[in-house]
Amino acid sequence: MAYIDQFFQVLVSSGGSDLHMAQGAPPKIRQHGGMVPIRPEPLSEEEMVYMMSEISGPERWAKYLDTGDLDFAYQMDETSRFRCNYLKQANGFGCVFRIIPTKIMTLEQLGIPEVVKDFGRLRGGIVLVTGPTGSGKSTTLAALIDFINTNFSRHIVTIEEPIEFVHPNKRSVITQREVPEHSPSFPVALKAALREDADIILVGEMRDLETISLALTAAETGLLVFGTLHTNNARKTVDRLIDVFPADQQSQVRTMLANSLRGVVAQVLMKRAEGKGRKAINEILIVNPAASAIIREGATQKLQDVIVGGKSEGMQFMDDAIMDALMAGIVTPEEAYLKGTDKSRFKPFLPAGAAAH
Repeated sequence: MAYIDQFFQVLVSSGGSDLHMAQGAPPKIRQHGGMVPIRPEPLSEEEMVYMMSEISGPERWAKYLDTGDLDFAYQMDETSRFRCNYLKQANGFGCVFRIIPTKIMTLEQLGIPEVVKDFGRLRGGIVLVTGPTGSGKSTTLAALIDFINTNFSRHIVTIEEPIEFVHPNKRSVITQREVPEHSPSFPVALKAALREDADIILVGEMRDLETISLALTAAETGLLVFGTLHTNNARKTVDRLIDVFPADQQSQVRTMLANSLRGVVAQVLMKRAEGKGRKAINEILIVNPAASAIIREGATQKLQDVIVGGKSEGMQFMDDAIMDALMAGIVTPEEAYLKGTDKSRFKPFLPAGAAAH
């Protein structure tokens, strides 16, 4: 048993999501969104070096000491796997661990709207799952891939940094590749996937021009591409994809995107009103002819009207979904106000005297 496993066991048994360790401070876990210390004594340099180098191994440890950053996955036992991020900080060494459930939850268990399954039935195009860091994008995407794996015979290639959810082959064949362990970068792995007889490609993170450009090209050639972006809603997602390109290429990219984008699932995690756990709330854009024309024109501010008007097709606007959760008593007025875009919609529900920020 690795020395750090004692801390992981506390994280698992307390139902926390992340373990934070920094030299000179006590270890803390994130529980239901808040930070809770798990012992009073601060972590020493010797303790940090011992436990961090033990689970990374000598090769990764040398890379971390050289660069100051490291990402990898660690499996403690059959039921506990962690995404590991090493960093250097003002007081010395630091690391953050996110628990990755080894059992993949279904879309139903996560409470994701039924219409999201339709994206798994597509034979081509690009679908993006977006949201801030820690909003459960990877969990939702893993559930969608598992839905495809359970119901369809496809070859699915995932490109991740690191591999989070491990998918067994069911009806589909799943090839999981890790950057930089199995391929030096996302673009290199994406180019290779085009020669690997793939039906579906999952790109763990679309963060640079080359990756986004290759993903769009793959979608145009008839592959189904799933990707993630750190954007809060459908409009910002489309803008981000276009803005990453030089100005002289943007009209061409708008045309490509209008032809190949099939949908955006934006997600936030909100604290449940009863204080136990968090609830995923989604904005859903399904790209229909109206949305396609708007993207081609570059008038993305009109996408909100398409989403609000497309309720019968399964679309939903983020503030409407938050309002539904508030009315159902799933989230508190404070949480709705905090996460809502149009604060004025939620302000009347705040208790008298509540501080409005």
